[in-house]
Amino acid sequence: MAPSALRSLKAALESGAFAPAYLFLGDDDYLKEEKVRAVMTAATDPATRDFNLEVLRATDVDARAIGTALAALPMMAPRRVVVIRDAGALKKDARTVLTKYLEHPAPDTVLVLVVAAGTKPDEAWVTRTEAIDFRSLTEDELVKWVLQHTKQLGVTITPSAAVLLANATGNDLALLAGEIEKARNYSGSAPIDDVAVEATVGVRHGETLGDLLDRVADGDGLGAIALLERVLLQPKTTGVSVVMALTTQTLAIGWALAAKARGLAQHRLESEFYGLLKENTSSVTGRPWSEAVKAWVRGTRHWDEAGAAAALRLLLAADRALKDTKVSSEEQMLTSLLLAMTARDIQRSAA
Repeated sequence: MAPSALRSLKAALESGAFAPAYLFLGDDDYLKEEKVRAVMTAATDPATRDFNLEVLRATDVDARAIGTALAALPMMAPRRVVVIRDAGALKKDARTVLTKYLEHPAPDTVLVLVVAAGTKPDEAWVTRTEAIDFRSLTEDELVKWVLQHTKQLGVTITPSAAVLLANATGNDLALLAGEIEKARNYSGSAPIDDVAVEATVGVRHGETLGDLLDRVADGDGLGAIALLERVLLQPKTTGVSVVMALTTQTLAIGWALAAKARGLAQHRLESEFYGLLKENTSSVTGRPWSEAVKAWVRGTRHWDEAGAAAALRLLLAADRALKDTKVSSEEQMLTSLLLAMTARDIQRSAA
């Protein structure tokens, strides 16, 4: 999400000074829907909302219906809101009407076009609207979202519990919202804490994907394997997601080792890692950036370039195997992977 566009939308929600047309696009449909509801609430008066709010689905309307909706005037209110869901599915004639309207949008109408994930909108829509790209949140952003969402619900959550929840669910906001609701019901009027998350989600500190990644970064293969069963039981955690997080970590450690060999000072590693993450916000780190970066810095003391290169080859083979429907047990496959990745450290600890 472009920070400037989001700030502009936030300011509009607070002030009521909306742009004539918005385009919500990107991968996170939950965030889009969250902001659609916010615009509908802020831009219409409850007393006249039934007259001045029109929600259309592209597959159900034609050019005439689009034209009628956009030409209508507000009733007993200064403006109306028109929302077109799945706008990328509009037929050609309806798309033409919409694109022509965007050349001179009505000042008393707030139009919100919602494009489904994976759909590329018309370029004319992007240039003639306030376009906001709702990409999936990073792990750090997830924790902030948890804190904000619980506040909106009128409850509090401890920072530790927020991290635990975010680590357990990943960036599936619909699932995360559901888990927050369960934890709120469990806690009653008390703040949501680690105990509430452990009881409702089934995840504990020390047994998250981040903890498993820490073990691997530190060369503790046996410790990682001991956590594997519990980690795979957590929501949205699969063998593929574990391999993706391990791959990000191994690439980071390998990059750092090569950079140090070229003369990069150890104390600069953290800032360099943050720079890489900001350039590649879709990287799967498996936990908040701050935790990942610290683990990667430690990892440079336990890994060498040859070991990181060998581990990446193993991860590629594991990713292919896990995507093969013939694989009978993800846990067995990942156990073999972790053993192979950290074989030298396991031999040393057993000696």
